[in-house]
Order: sequence, then C-alpha cells, then structure tokens
Amino acid sequence: MPQDAAAVTGGRRRALLLENIHPDARTLLSEAGWEVETATGALGEAELAQRLPGVQLLGIRSTTHVSESVLETARDLEAIGAFCIGTNQIDLFAAAARGVAVFNAPYSNTRSVVELALAEIIALTRRLTVKDRLMHDGVWDKSAVGAHEVRGRRLGIVGYGNIGSQLSVVAEALGMSVFFYDSADKLAMGNARRCGSLGEVLDVADVVTLHVDGRAGNSGLFGEEEFARMRPGSIFLNLSRGFVVDHDALRRHIVSGHLAGAAVDVFPTEPKGRGEAFESQLRGLPNVILTPHVGGSTEEAQEDIGRFVAAKLRDYALHGSTTLSVNMPSLASEERTGTVRLAHLHHNVPGVLAGINRVLADAAVNIEGQQLSTRGDLGYVVTDIAGHCDGELVRRLEALPETVRVRRIS
Repeated sequence: MPQDAAAVTGGRRRALLLENIHPDARTLLSEAGWEVETATGALGEAELAQRLPGVQLLGIRSTTHVSESVLETARDLEAIGAFCIGTNQIDLFAAAARGVAVFNAPYSNTRSVVELALAEIIALTRRLTVKDRLMHDGVWDKSAVGAHEVRGRRLGIVGYGNIGSQLSVVAEALGMSVFFYDSADKLAMGNARRCGSLGEVLDVADVVTLHVDGRAGNSGLFGEEEFARMRPGSIFLNLSRGFVVDHDALRRHIVSGHLAGAAVDVFPTEPKGRGEAFESQLRGLPNVILTPHVGGSTEEAQEDIGRFVAAKLRDYALHGSTTLSVNMPSLASEERTGTVRLAHLHHNVPGVLAGINRVLADAAVNIEGQQLSTRGDLGYVVTDIAGHCDGELVRRLEALPETVRVRRIS
C-alpha cells in the first residue's frame, strides 16, 4: 500500500463523489485541500475500477457497488463514504483488509424516511391514490367506501432501529396502536408493544411496514407466506431494501384484493441514474405508490448527510480519526501541530504495540502521543512523533508481520 497517496499523485489529493451527492460535501472537501470530481449517476464495477487509481476518497450512495475486485485496483484509496444509511453495497471486510475505512450516515435521514412512510400510510388508508387518478381521468367519485382514518388502526413495524422506533412515536401521536418485531432486543417507545415473532405482527396489524437493514440474512424476508398471513384489507410498505421482498407475491396479493394497497420505495434492481427506464411488475396496480428510492431524499436530509459524511472522510484522511467507522476500530484523533502522525492498522494479536514502539525506539524517535483501539481482528494505533519521519521508518513499520497498512498523515 502507498505510504502517502498524495505523494504518489504528485502532491494532489483527489476525491470522487458519485450519485449526485449534496454540493456541501464537495465544498467541505475542496476547502480542506482535495481536488473533487463529481458525477450525478452511479458507476458499474468496471468503470469504477478504472476511475479509482489516484483517488484517495470515494463518496457513493446506494447504487454504486464497491466489491473486492474494485478495491484490488484502488491502491490509493484511503476511505469510502456511503452518503446514506446502508453499507451493504460495499465489501466491508475487503475494505478493512486493505486499510480502507468506511463511513456512513446512520441517523441523518431518519426523519425524512419516517415522514414519507407516514404520508404513504395516510394516503393508502384514505385511498387517495385511487381518488387522484380518477379525478385526473375526469371522473367524480365522491364516496367513503374503503377510506379509513389512521386513528385507532394497528401499525406493525418490522425492524425497530432508528427509523422504526421514530416512526413508532410519530404514529402513536396520531392515535395508531403500534406493534413491532425486531430480531434484537429493543426497548419499546411509548406504548408500543413488542411481538415475539414476525407472524405475531402480521396477525394483528392493519398496516405492515418494513425497516430492516441490508444484511444478507434479510434477503427474501417477506414473500408468499408472509403476504398470505397478513390481514385481509391490510396495507404493506417497504422503505428498507429491495431484496427483502418478493414482488411477484406482492403483485398477486394486490391483484386478488387480499391487500388494499402498498407503497414501495426500494427495488431488487434499480436504474443507475436519473431518467433511465424503470421496470417493475408493480407498475399500474391500483392503490400502489411507487417511489424511486427517495426515502431519505429531502433537501434537509441530503444537506445533513453531505456535511456529516464528508467531515468523517476529511477527519480520517487528515487526522486519522475513525469515529463511527463501520469497519475499523473507533478512535477519536484530533488535530495536533508540531508533530508527524503515523496511523498503523494491524492484525489484533498480542505484542504489536510493543513492536511498533521498538521500531520507533531503534530509529531514536521520540513519541509525543499515542492512542490504540481494537475491534475484532483489527487494531489501530495513531502515534505522534517529534522530528522528521523518513520513508525508511515507514517501511520498517510496514515490514512488521502484523501490519495491514501504514499512513503517514502529516
């Protein structure tokens, strides 16, 4: 791995931001000294691999996939920012094995997703989509048939994380009774009631909404059996991941009338860019809301995400801070002047710190400050040293058998 990617690229620090990331991210990185290139759409793996040599920081959203084969070509890459909640589009293990830190925005768009889910619950329960279509077709159909208040109805939340729990609070404020299921032990908010299984939620809920994460185990979570178990006339929402739902089964239960409506924001296969053709077996169905993966796409959320993730990338590159990294040991490392900082990522086995300090002592280097953090199989040491740090010292640290990557930060 390069000791100092900026030196390799002639002193330039380069960042690549894809998928129409908020301009605040570019501004923040530019002001910190990066040459920033942006693109509105996602890149396929082959094109991404061609673009990454010489790039130290990569910013993506949910559509660009960073696989192990892509990472193999990105020898200058130091960090990846997922400007969204999920990180399942990134091979986190392969990134960590190459010393590439990954950051995301686990909280910044929570409110936006909650508001969209709530708006869709109300619209579907009142059958506003059907009324709207008829009006645009010139048909006046003033009728209360099939339209209900959300007050008093039972909301079933599958996945009680940041989004699910906040939706629980807001829905309860509207008078809904909330039931939830999560594979982890989660504290109920307000008067929400925890169910012991997914089936218990389906048996009782008038509205079922999915807010699960992108782990592989959630693939195919909701299919024919689950839709059949839902109450007749109930409503289904998925604003989590496209691969967790069988869309053919959902279509059958909408067409048969077993379900009264659905809202879907995520799909197993999604277009890479704005304006591309979208195909789905759910198109054209009555009382079905389809949105193009915009759960977190409000101006407020995207601005917050742009600043938050870009700041994490900057702080890692300039100071070695890994706070809130999803694949590295967490270490808060602030700016320090008058020293040279060395960041050493290594396999977490006994004696590594002693080995690092032995190399420094043999080079007659004085340690001004040192921090260590471990996480699973990885350890991370940030050391501030006085005086000059030459390439030979870095090479000796790289030669330690436990070393994954060494970065000379200043």
